[in-house]
Amino acid sequence: MASANSAVVEDVSGWLRVFDDGTVDRSWTGPKEVEFLTSPAPPSDGEFLDGVATRDIVIDPESNLSVRIYLPEKLPGDDPKLPIILHFHGGGFCITRANCYMYYLFYTRLVKSARAICISVEMRLAPEHRLPAAIDDCYAALLWLRDLARAELTEPWLGPNADFSRVFMVGDSTGGTTVHNVSARAGSEEWSPLRLAGGVLLHPGFHRSELSRSEMEAQFETPFLTLDMINRFMALALPLGSTKDHPIICPMGPAAPPLADLRLPPFLVVVAERDLLHDRELEYVDEMKKAGKDVELMVNRGVGHCFYLNKVAIDSDPVTAAQTELLIESISDFIRNH
Repeated sequence: MASANSAVVEDVSGWLRVFDDGTVDRSWTGPKEVEFLTSPAPPSDGEFLDGVATRDIVIDPESNLSVRIYLPEKLPGDDPKLPIILHFHGGGFCITRANCYMYYLFYTRLVKSARAICISVEMRLAPEHRLPAAIDDCYAALLWLRDLARAELTEPWLGPNADFSRVFMVGDSTGGTTVHNVSARAGSEEWSPLRLAGGVLLHPGFHRSELSRSEMEAQFETPFLTLDMINRFMALALPLGSTKDHPIICPMGPAAPPLADLRLPPFLVVVAERDLLHDRELEYVDEMKKAGKDVELMVNRGVGHCFYLNKVAIDSDPVTAAQTELLIESISDFIRNH
């Protein structure tokens, strides 16, 4: 907590304030009617609520790395063991938490539709922990899953229920960027009996120093994503001295390893038609296809960046509600098909 004499040196609209003593305040100061979306949803601690139980656990006592587990209630016809969704949340590497209500709403719906277990990583955030800290934490969660698959560790919710041969990484915004980076790092490792079956990149936060057309026109800016927010978050998150051409957020750029050289699982890249990041996401898909990678593209029409996390819009706008349902069905189909 900042001292009484501390001064704000960075203020990212409604989301984040950095003080001159190094402290950070992430309490929401934007419109009150959407504040609940960023508030923590408490875990159910074993009780099934509307068909899903949630639990928070520390997976590395030394670093205090933790995850939230979503376990759907078994239904007749379910496989004996369910596939695993390893979720990386978004927020420009600077904001939001795995327990945010907006993630709770979406991932409880997704695990029921996909008949899968979700594990959401509570990664370290910038500016206290600049990149690659968040990537390292998400990779550590994957290593933890491998230890469970090899019975080197135990977890009562996963051991009897999880199919470690069907692990899918799913990430939204910068979490989608993280899916690419963790997959690329994992390609050089031996994972058996765990298998990376696929990755879903939801509106991935890819950038270049040079603005894309969709960024320059700025017609798709919203209170949840503006070009100013992107620039400020990237300045706080990237290693000091880096630009938006850094390989973590520009894997299709010249500073990154060639995409053709990477061992990657099949990807589903989801793009929103009215997303500020629309053009860079399509560029990534095009470059992946040129590199011979197994990549599918899904486009949600008439909606913007991470629309499916906004309960207010889902409840009030039929287009957003319908596209959210379509998105959940598409991710579920991708998981079933791989």
